[in-house]
Amino acid sequence: MVNHHKDLKQLDANSILHPSTNANEFAKTGSRIMQSGEGIYLHDTDGNKLIDAVAGLWCVNVGYGRNELADAMHSAATNMGYYHTFTGMSNVPQIELAERLLELAPDNMSKVFFASGGSDGNDTLMKIVWYYHNLIGKPEKRKIISRWQAYHGTSIATASLTGLPSFHKDFNLPIDGVLHTESPDYFRHALENETEREFSVRRAKELEELILQHGPETVGAFIAEPVLGAGGVITPPEGYFEEIQKVTQKYDLLFIADEVVCGYGRLGKWWGSEVYGIEPDMITTAKALTSGYFPFSASFITEEIWDVIKQGSAKYGSFAHGYTYAGHPIGAAVAMANLDIIESENLVTQSSVHGAYFHQKLEESVGKENHVGQIRGQGLLAAVQIMKDANSKTFFDPATKIAPQVTVECYKNGLIARPLPSVDSVAFSPPLITTKEEIDQIVDIFSHSLNKVIAAQ
Repeated sequence: MVNHHKDLKQLDANSILHPSTNANEFAKTGSRIMQSGEGIYLHDTDGNKLIDAVAGLWCVNVGYGRNELADAMHSAATNMGYYHTFTGMSNVPQIELAERLLELAPDNMSKVFFASGGSDGNDTLMKIVWYYHNLIGKPEKRKIISRWQAYHGTSIATASLTGLPSFHKDFNLPIDGVLHTESPDYFRHALENETEREFSVRRAKELEELILQHGPETVGAFIAEPVLGAGGVITPPEGYFEEIQKVTQKYDLLFIADEVVCGYGRLGKWWGSEVYGIEPDMITTAKALTSGYFPFSASFITEEIWDVIKQGSAKYGSFAHGYTYAGHPIGAAVAMANLDIIESENLVTQSSVHGAYFHQKLEESVGKENHVGQIRGQGLLAAVQIMKDANSKTFFDPATKIAPQVTVECYKNGLIARPLPSVDSVAFSPPLITTKEEIDQIVDIFSHSLNKVIAAQ
């Protein structure tokens, strides 16, 4: 066992291929190693105490060091560390969790499928789209439309859905059958003097044109995050999902709501779909379901889809899909304990109230600066748009890497924020337990760090 953090950094550099990391730069800089966490704070091996204003990767909603989750994990592990859920096998924690989640989910949701993360949750729903349409005699209806700037995962199928070019380049993606329509980013893509509603109507018309171009008989589903996460924390403009759903319903597309970031209170309600009037046929959730303490996801389908799957089994045999860790008893137990905390501490309402306060403080602190073009988000999810000149709507040259510069400075000052380089923005999604006093700290550190970086340009 190597204890000295410098030795650990060298071992890390020598042995680990890190996800979403610039391998060339990492070889020079090495890793930051997190050692412990409590509440909204993390400690690294260099002795820094840091406010985690991103909640890991948008997921540690109840904060670090929650004994309730550790106790649930211990109890479940000592009772039965694992058993599979294939061939009709089950366990008590997953049954209890399924019942609870279906009570929380939109009324039309009928069944839940458990897996290990958002990528395999979305991958599962893609396969069900194809399976469903094959079973109802529409095998050509297999294309799935996502959006540019979307993020839906990094498996071969879900990275194809993801609408960020860096996830496609040199990976031979996207796969056939995945299409992309334009993003709901009004700030970047609105025409001169175009209102939000007019923009939404135009985006819906573009979606319809894409469907007609490929043939409605070939398009089976549309997938969307209520708020785009990694693509910029882009909230939908006025009327966006109302107009989009007119099109998806007109051409009989299944609507998949990717709630992996937005679900379980992040936007101030249990589901982002509630906030924006989305009526999904399928829902993917993960991340905050266990607050990141255990890899776990839950994907939902309607009774109509379930009935078709049943008919398929009667015709073809088993529903031939699943994962070794689907319905893992430890993960389900952790999710139950996590939901207990969210409900007992009223964190969904707190996300709404403290989220409004967070946005207010950001506006007051940096919103009027000429290097800030926009503050976006909903609830305890926010992004600050950095500009070279907001008045003339001039962006920085991408080579400047302005967002990473700002987050590096934030880290030096004791704050973890997330750079979104593709849109020159800095994102925040602090734990839902974050107090107003801690929000003040986050905003103060960010404002100081941002102004220092801008002054050096």
